[in-house]
Amino acid sequence: MAEFHQIAVIGAGLMGHGIALTLARAGHQVAISDPSERVLGSVRERISASLGALGADGKEIAETLSRIELHNATANAVSDAAFVFEAAPEKLPLKRTLFADIEAHAPDHAVLASNTSVIPITKIMKGLARRERALGTHWWNPPHMIPLVEVVKTEWTDRGIAQSMCDLLKRVGKMPVMVEKDVPGFIGNRLQHALWREAISLVENGVCDAEAVDTVIKSSFGRRLAVLGPLENADLVGTDLTLDIHENVLFDLESRPAPSPYLKQLVADGRLGMKSGRGFRTWTNDEAAAVRKRVSRHLTRLNDILLD
Repeated sequence: MAEFHQIAVIGAGLMGHGIALTLARAGHQVAISDPSERVLGSVRERISASLGALGADGKEIAETLSRIELHNATANAVSDAAFVFEAAPEKLPLKRTLFADIEAHAPDHAVLASNTSVIPITKIMKGLARRERALGTHWWNPPHMIPLVEVVKTEWTDRGIAQSMCDLLKRVGKMPVMVEKDVPGFIGNRLQHALWREAISLVENGVCDAEAVDTVIKSSFGRRLAVLGPLENADLVGTDLTLDIHENVLFDLESRPAPSPYLKQLVADGRLGMKSGRGFRTWTNDEAAAVRKRVSRHLTRLNDILLD
């Protein structure tokens, strides 16, 4: 028999709406809070649109929305929660303030989770009185379409509580991975930004342009990454060949510990990517919209393929 919980999602923005959607769609009662009346007021409409994009019919959308309640105050949203997911902006002081409020009003048995991409969970949770029930859950954007959630333990997190979070995530259709050590970037973003650092370096040093970098990745190893991870690939081709390659290429890869000066200059010049029309590449509004649509369509189709 399915076990359903009262769950709170703190933050109704891009990540919060997708987390709430996933949990409510699976049958849980979800209370959402956000200090912005505009953001909170539009969350039902955004959840409905996202469900429609996933192929949900009118009945399923209505049933999902019926399990969602909205609150202006964090205290009201968490008062009966068994699990709390914080999805506020990536600002450490804000998250620490929120968790002080959450701990003051959530039940003693509630599991407290922060959704952050890179901030160490230890820094967020160190001020709590009961740190053993606190952990990180890094959902990937868009959270209702990407299967992975990284469950991040701190030195204080109770193993049983961490496992209960993994169990919940599995039941709502996600693919949780336990991160045993709380390091900046966890697993996924450390891997992703190691690649991005080298990609930026290639452009910065005149090896190729940005379009060439993206084309190489999308048209070669990027095509198999969804079904063949890098360490699986190393075992497939042989660790001896992998060692030979590393001995001949690693010495020349970008290894600076700070952000690229080229990237810093882009930001200083206002070349902020699609939102400003220029970044590494130049974008029209139509081109940016086409990319977002292509990503959404690809993720939907990929989920369908992998579920077969």
